[in-house]
Amino acid sequence: MKLVWKVLITAGALWVAVWAVPGLGFSGEPWAWFVVSLLIVLANWIVKPILNILSFPLILLTLGLFLLITNALVLQLVVWLSAPDRLDLGLTSTGFFWATFLGALVVGLVRTALDRLDK
Repeated sequence: MKLVWKVLITAGALWVAVWAVPGLGFSGEPWAWFVVSLLIVLANWIVKPILNILSFPLILLTLGLFLLITNALVLQLVVWLSAPDRLDLGLTSTGFFWATFLGALVVGLVRTALDRLDK
């Protein structure tokens, strides 16, 4: 049940990010929205800890600001998986730095706010 709640929170956060960040878009079916949200949750669970361990010196050097880059890398991985020649889910981004970085920042902030409401 906790996984379903995380996917729903992530779906809401992703909706806010797609609405608020120019360059981040979604053109897939409604069911694909939840598949993309599930991919983000799974990538945060599997890939993000590996990225954080590998980039630990940079995280220390930047006093934690490099964690924003690892969040953007995870979102970029999901965008890459959502491409028409891979899973064809409909999540698109015009560029890594602005669209994906700001999208990851918005998703992270909204997820944190929604998680706080749950407790």
